[in-house]
Amino acid sequence: MLDTWTLLIIDDCAADRKIYRRYLLKDPHQSYQIFEADCAEEGLALCQKIRCDAILLDFCLPDMSGIELFDQMQQEIFKTSVPVIMLTGRGDEEVAVQVMKRGALDYLVKHNLTQDVLQLAVRNAIKQSYLQAQLSKTQERQRLIATTALRIRQSLNLEQILNTAVAEVQQLLKCDRVMVYQFTPDTDGKIVASSVESFRTVLCDRVAPGQEAGEQEAGGRDQRKEKGKLITHSPPCTLHPAPLPLVSNSQSPIPYIYELGLCNCVSLKEEFNTNANLVVPINLSNNGNPTPKLWGLLIAHQNSGERQWQTDDAQMLNEVSVQLAIAIQQAELLAQTQAALAKEKQLNVFKSQIIATVSHEYRTPLTSILAAASTLAKYSQQLDESKQQRFLGIIEQKTRYMSKLVDNMLLVNQFELEKPKFKPIPLDLLQFFSDLIEQERETTGDRHELIFQITGHTQGFWGDRGLLQQIFINLMSNAIKYSPDGGAVEFHLIGKESEVIFYIQDRGIGIPIKDQENLFQSFCRGSNVDTIPGTGLGLAIAKGCVELHGGNITLFSEVGQGTKVTVSLPKVFPIDQVSPSST
Repeated sequence: MLDTWTLLIIDDCAADRKIYRRYLLKDPHQSYQIFEADCAEEGLALCQKIRCDAILLDFCLPDMSGIELFDQMQQEIFKTSVPVIMLTGRGDEEVAVQVMKRGALDYLVKHNLTQDVLQLAVRNAIKQSYLQAQLSKTQERQRLIATTALRIRQSLNLEQILNTAVAEVQQLLKCDRVMVYQFTPDTDGKIVASSVESFRTVLCDRVAPGQEAGEQEAGGRDQRKEKGKLITHSPPCTLHPAPLPLVSNSQSPIPYIYELGLCNCVSLKEEFNTNANLVVPINLSNNGNPTPKLWGLLIAHQNSGERQWQTDDAQMLNEVSVQLAIAIQQAELLAQTQAALAKEKQLNVFKSQIIATVSHEYRTPLTSILAAASTLAKYSQQLDESKQQRFLGIIEQKTRYMSKLVDNMLLVNQFELEKPKFKPIPLDLLQFFSDLIEQERETTGDRHELIFQITGHTQGFWGDRGLLQQIFINLMSNAIKYSPDGGAVEFHLIGKESEVIFYIQDRGIGIPIKDQENLFQSFCRGSNVDTIPGTGLGLAIAKGCVELHGGNITLFSEVGQGTKVTVSLPKVFPIDQVSPSST
């Protein structure tokens, strides 16, 4: 079926108008709706009433010349260029030059006019005008998009980029509202920017592979049946992955949106109470992978009155989404770089703390070891066996302390760089902690009394033996160390249905309230420790090990009254959170 073009003939000769009409209606390549006027005044009036695709204009009119009428139409009526073909009874090159300079697309001499010549001239004029209009429109669109892209990419702050984008796109499309919707790994997603403050959240569902994503399009398109059915939206919502063209307000399938990770989308009209919606995906490059990463959606809404989205609107939104994706990726890269630099700075500080702590904490035990070893080497023959054993005991004690310090440093370093592997096994906690208590009693002096109490049942517990041992040793050694005057140190184990709780309580120096907030950070100690040696790593290690078990650790302390540290651990850690290499 041929398109119908609207043509206006302005000529004071009725016979000529009849000839032109007959010639054009015989055109096998084009269909016309033809209007006629016999003077300039009538021609102007018709131009104001109808939208013309082309005008045949006689050079000589009774009330003004064709050139004068052409100038008046250009100034007063036509907002966009309408192709004009000037007709004259005589061939005058000077007139032809004037006409063409003013923008007429052709100049025809009446006595040379044939059917084929007129048909071809009108078709070519309309097509040329259409191409020029499309070129101008494309250039203007590219200019607007370039301006929008420049403003979007003037910042590397993600929030500012998104807010600029929605404001610029709203101006670009002259619509009521523009939003950016971001998908998130842990939830369906959220709106992260809107050109107006009042909005509701879009609800989008994600379906795991293998589940059906929606109803198949009527009539079949089942070529993707094995991966999920094609989904359709009722108008006016249109959603396509770039760079496919968007045609709004028509019943059309969403081509393979399942592959992009989006399976279904609640009607945007219902969610936002809007009359028309235009949606394109924001796709980020995926580390060389040909399949892009679906980051989110760029959504345009029209609520005030009906709107038929044009292909140009969709193309502009697509092109802006590409520029927006580049800006988002640059902002995310900057954020990652800044995070990496901050992490590097933090690690450098941590390394400096390790060096300072090691040099300080090693100096005293090394001095004691060196003194004891030198005494044994020089005076072993003069010392009785009890004194030799005492010096050997000093060497052994200080060596164990240094060995424990190295172990703590290595473990803290693991927590800082990468979490240690969590390897849960079934454990008999009663036997496990009984053995640890006995080992601690063998190395603890007579001034401290270790009390072990158990309540409830602890069967069915799964935990990491090495990490549990670290928790116990660090908490128990702190309790003993910071009770310099001796006294009771209690270890209570409480078994419940789904968790176990244990706490260690001492009657030592306690911890000032102002210091308690940061005590679980590496190298942090109470301000009242005085000359008691320590690295400030024990609680940090204990906390890291507890968190690997999925548990909690809390501390309560009063200066001069002692400290109570409580640990709660689930009996069975969720299997999907266990490292694959640890099972």
